[in-house]
Amino acid sequence: VQLQASGGGLVQAGDSLRLSCAATGRTLNNYNMGWFRQAPGEEREFVANIRWNDGAIGYGDSVKGRFTLSRDSAKNTVYLQMNSLKPEDTAVYYCGVSRRYSGMRYYTDPSRYDYWGQGTLVTVSS
Repeated sequence: VQLQASGGGLVQAGDSLRLSCAATGRTLNNYNMGWFRQAPGEEREFVANIRWNDGAIGYGDSVKGRFTLSRDSAKNTVYLQMNSLKPEDTAVYYCGVSRRYSGMRYYTDPSRYDYWGQGTLVTVSS
């Protein structure tokens, strides 16, 4: 599986951005796609995930109510709509794919992902 993330940029606090992650190489059936972010000097933080088979979606506590994950199954693509952005959302955002089918909490750990995209930088100015 190859992942291509895009959509990052420089915005002001309160603005919105939409990130995309397109998967190629195989369908995501039976897999899970997740978004993580990593700020300089910080660990990779869980943002959101979607379990492909049943469409279950989970969010990290810091983005609940502001970020929305959606997918286009025909395009094997996941979108992360980010609203009401804050300076603390500044990070490199990575999409990843986990091959294991499990409970939703399982997918909040970046070590459980098998494939990663190259990352896209989101910078939110105050």
